[in-house]
Amino acid sequence: MSKPTLMQVVQSVFAAFIGVQSKANRERDFEHGSLSSYLIAGAIGTVLFILILVTIISFII
Repeated sequence: MSKPTLMQVVQSVFAAFIGVQSKANRERDFEHGSLSSYLIAGAIGTVLFILILVTIISFII
């Protein structure tokens, strides 16, 4: 099996955010994925999530 693509990494990080991941994808991530790519994607996803929440709250208030 080959290294996960950027889209597969993003999908895995999103699945981790919402707590849903198939066993096959999880095994692919741990066997063939690079820790740094998942950490970077997770950090970017976290920052985007916080920015979206701040934007929504600023519109409400």
